[in-house]
Parts: sequence; structure tokens; C-alpha cells
Amino acid sequence: MLTTAPRGMNDVLPGESRRWQAVEETARRVCRLYGYGEIRTPVVEHTEVFTRTVGEATDVVQKEMYTFQDKAGRWLTLRPEGTAPVARAYLQHGLDKGPQPFKVFYLGAPMFRHERPQAGRYRQHYQFGVEALGTLDPALDAEIILLVHHFLSELGLGSLRVHLNSIGDERCRPAYREKLRDFLRPRLEELCPDCRGHRFEKNPLRILDCKVRTCRAVVREAPRLLDHLCDECREHFRTFQSYLKDLGLEFRLDTSLVRGFDYYTKTVFEVVYTGLGAQSAVCGGGRYDGLVEALGGPATPGIGFGLGLERLLLTLERQGLLAAEAGAGVEAYVCALGALARRQALGLLDGLRRAGVAADVDYLGRSLKAQLRAADRAGARLALIVGEDELARGLVTVRRMADGAQDQVALAQVVATVARRLAGQADAASEVATRASGSPRGEEKP
Repeated sequence: MLTTAPRGMNDVLPGESRRWQAVEETARRVCRLYGYGEIRTPVVEHTEVFTRTVGEATDVVQKEMYTFQDKAGRWLTLRPEGTAPVARAYLQHGLDKGPQPFKVFYLGAPMFRHERPQAGRYRQHYQFGVEALGTLDPALDAEIILLVHHFLSELGLGSLRVHLNSIGDERCRPAYREKLRDFLRPRLEELCPDCRGHRFEKNPLRILDCKVRTCRAVVREAPRLLDHLCDECREHFRTFQSYLKDLGLEFRLDTSLVRGFDYYTKTVFEVVYTGLGAQSAVCGGGRYDGLVEALGGPATPGIGFGLGLERLLLTLERQGLLAAEAGAGVEAYVCALGALARRQALGLLDGLRRAGVAADVDYLGRSLKAQLRAADRAGARLALIVGEDELARGLVTVRRMADGAQDQVALAQVVATVARRLAGQADAASEVATRASGSPRGEEKP
């Protein structure tokens, strides 16, 4: 047990974490383009932040939260999702009094849910999420969809579908809840125990989101919430769709889509990749116009999405858009032969790093052949061979790992020479990639 992580909580090792960093860098870059700043909220929140917003009848609150009492007797919870903490921070720091909309993202934030681990879905998982608070404008709904579409496209994903629905708000949902209860009441025995019990009594919309096969069969014939929207919700959804059409973004109406949390209102959506099997959604979100108010703040509309990084990385790997494991990121590897050479190697290594070259050295006193193998495993493009005979003449052998070609460079010039050669290799690789794409350098493909 001491050498095994708890079930559903995984180590991310260096080779794999570099793939995560590449995805995270793309997320940060896209969010910057859309004017979203990064927010970091605590891992632990007061339990009431989630019970008052996510919903007491949801599986997350009923079954999945990691909740405990601290030494002062306060109930605390490891955050199971990112939106409610952002709304809490929005109120705590008076951000509702600043410029609106308030646009933020969170990235690499661990979330915790005690559920059955499965591919890309773990008890400790990491999310990329975007939130925008302070306006009802359906154009912001369109921007959120555009942002996630832009982000996924930047990663190379193409076979994606956007599913949309509107679930109304507290003006039109109460009447629909009663209509849904009337439909379900004679069919209660066909529902799972959770649905025929607290879900039916507290919030029958949760039944629409149940994954149990018999429940899904029953609700397939249920009245559609989309047919019972008030005029304002209907117009909001119509305008939102018109923006997406103007932007040329394809979408599919999915009247069974309700999302799993009580705070959602109006627009809800998922981005689906069919290659993941039954659990095919890689991103989900929607509006939550009553969330801030549920936390004791003023009526404040908002919209956002959450995206599990593990599921995204799995999707990218299945589409062949990620290598099995990234290299160490080393560009130059110093191979030292003899005690004097090893002392010189440390200074050379420091010079390379200060010049912006990712470099490493052998610390195990291995043979030259073994050091070159280590350089190859590290992904180095150049090996710098420092031997005592070369040092006596003030020289270093620079070896190109791709084909073994090598020459000798004056020790005083080796750092500048290596940096220049690596930059030249990068430019050549870019030129080859550009030609392979069929586009002249400096021009975009149409």
C-alpha cells in the first residue's frame, strides 16, 4: 500500500507531463486571445458552496464528494468542480463591482470525485475550465463555444460534434417539472431507486440525466423541456443559434441534454468525440444565471465550460495527435571523458543553459558509447564530447546525433556555435514542414 497511489488517483510522470504542458500552453494562448485571465481557487472549499449550487439531489453531492470536518468542526470538501469556487471568489473579492463581463479560466486544477474510475475519468482529475460572468448576452454563449472549438482545433481535433439544448430557467421550469412528474408518476416502478426516490421528489430533471438503462428508456418518451420554454428563454436560444450559424459552426440539437448540476439555466452544451465509446463527451458546460445568487450575491448571469484533461489527452492519443511519450526536451548532451573533462563539462553545461540551450550531462561515469546512448534516449540533437586530449588543445567535438557527423570547435566558441546550429536545425525543420504542407513559407493555406 505504501508504494501504490489510492485507487483512481494517478501519478503523472515527466515523460507524460510534457504532453500535458503542450496542451496547457495551447489553452493559455487561446484564452489570452479571447481576453480571459487565469484564476486559481483553493482545493478545499466550504461544503455549502457545493450543496447550495450543484444541488443536493445530484450524484456529485449525494455520492461523490470528499467531505470532512476540520479541527474547528467546519465541514469542508475537496472541490468536485470548478464553477462554484469561481463564483465564490467573484463575490469574496468584489469582482461584481469591477468591469463586466468577468472572464477567467482555470487550468490543471485538480478535482475530486469518488466515482468508479474508467478510461480518462479518475477520482482525482484535472480540468481546463472557462467562466464568464456579468451578462445575459447570447453572443457570449457563442463566444464560449467558439473558444472551445478554437482550442480543440488548435490541437488538431476535427471529428467533433457540438450538442446543444436549452433547459430554461426558474420562470418556465417549475411548470415543466410538474408536467414531468405527471408523466413519470405511473412509471415510477420502472425507474432506478435513486430516480424513484429523492430525484423524483426534489428535482425530477435529474432523472433526465440518469445513465441507468431502464431510466433512459422511460425518459425517451417524456415531454421535452425545449417545448416548454418561456418567451425570454426561447428567444435567447434562438438568437444564440443564429450567432453560431453566422460563425459557420455546426451543431446538433439534443433535447435529452440537461447536464448534471442544478445551477445550469438556459443554454447547455457538450462537445462529443465518438471515438471514446459510451462516455463520449470531452467538454461540457452552459449558463448558470442563478449561481451567484444562490451563494448570497446579486443576480448575476454567467456561462462556462469544463474539460477533463485526461479525457482530452486520451482523445488526442487515439487520433494519433500525441506521441506515446514525450522526450526529455534536451537539445545538447555533454559527454565527458576523464576527471579533468568532467570538471570542464559542468562549466560548459552552465554556459549552454544560460544561452537558452536545454542541456544535460552524464553523472554516472559511463563509457563514451553509453553516454551517446543516453544522449539519444534524452532526444538530444547534438552531443558535445569533452575529452582530456581535446581539452589540452582547447577543443570540443560536436557530434550531430541524427547522422553521426562531427567536427571540432574551439572551447571558447562552442556555446555560441551550438546555439547557432540548433537554431539552424529548427529553421530547417520548419522549412521542411512548410513545404510538406504545400504552403509557401510566410503564407497561410487558404
